[in-house]
Amino acid sequence: MTIFRTKRFRGFVFSFAAGLAAAISPIDAQADAGFKTWVAKFYETAAKSGISRSTYDKAFAGVTGPDEEVLEKAAYQPEFKSKIWDYLDSRVNPYTVRIGREMAAKHHGTLAALERHYGVDRNILLAIWSMESNYGAVLEKPDRLHHVPQALATLAWADQSRAKFARAQLIAALKILQSGDISAKHLTGSWAGAMGHTQFIPTSYLLYAVDADGNGKRDIWNSVPDALATSANLLAKNGWQAGRTWGYEAVTPAAGGRYEGQTKTLAEWAKLGFQRPDGKAFPRGGDRATLKLMAGAEGPAFLMLSNFFTIKRYNAADSYALAVGLLADEIAGHGGVQQDWPRPHGTLDIKEKFELQTRMKALGYYEGEVDGNFGSGSKAAISTIQQRLGMQPNGEPSQKLLQALR
Repeated sequence: MTIFRTKRFRGFVFSFAAGLAAAISPIDAQADAGFKTWVAKFYETAAKSGISRSTYDKAFAGVTGPDEEVLEKAAYQPEFKSKIWDYLDSRVNPYTVRIGREMAAKHHGTLAALERHYGVDRNILLAIWSMESNYGAVLEKPDRLHHVPQALATLAWADQSRAKFARAQLIAALKILQSGDISAKHLTGSWAGAMGHTQFIPTSYLLYAVDADGNGKRDIWNSVPDALATSANLLAKNGWQAGRTWGYEAVTPAAGGRYEGQTKTLAEWAKLGFQRPDGKAFPRGGDRATLKLMAGAEGPAFLMLSNFFTIKRYNAADSYALAVGLLADEIAGHGGVQQDWPRPHGTLDIKEKFELQTRMKALGYYEGEVDGNFGSGSKAAISTIQQRLGMQPNGEPSQKLLQALR
């Protein structure tokens, strides 16, 4: 799950987890007592920020110790190693596009109103919703949610050297509870406090949350209009340019890779030999764009416009912003990367990944969603099939396996 953060907090999760891993010890009775003491003393800090005793007591009612799963997730944050094409396959694929279009139809009125009011492309909002919570599906899995005050208090207590973020978020979460927007029972989120359909951390919620459905509450957990409006508000306040796209795929001229990271007008890029794959001219030649080579010189090039960098105010990763832009385009019925990614020989593209899952499901080996994602269920099915076919049971999808099933 992507943890929402504004520019002020970008990169927190990765640096935080690295330091936390060494600081966490197994939970025992003594640790429970230490946590309870910390919670009791922290009220003094909360009170200085205007948090009432009753709000504080509601937030921690029934909390008898730290959230052990939060500590496990914080301590185990493996280095992000996915190749850009695998990252995009798992997020921009026939499943996410299909659900996005269904949601576009279901929430047409809301999306149209938000687009008019904020100037933010409705398909960008749908793509962010998909990226953050799989269109809300994550919220329907209670085992993946955490009580936000307990989770943030756990982080603040477990590693004092990195407690500043968690303490600030905890105060913000208490303010949300005190405002009456959500009850203590339903104040849930990720292990690091990202909340609702569009995964806002508490401080960002306080900055951008919107009551779009007019019921007097800014409820990003249960109200799709509120959640999407809150995302639109953030993008609009951070410079979204209405009526403009996020960027263009480009064909790189010989030795064009030496310009990576440079910013020029689209007209200047065209003079240097950069072209769109379909041969169309770049609109508005005066717009400034930055060259990104997401897979190096062997992969597609992208000329990123201002809106791409606005999306990065939601999440600072280039891969995230590219996925949002590409998914938005495909939900709208156009777009899609036209050039090939430099995939290693023998690996599958996204269509083949869907085909492999479909064939495994038809044969009774796989019971999960056909979504192009190869999680534990898919890999277990692959291992079983590989064993029966006399292959090495490594659980990895491959052309060889797909050919065998064909």
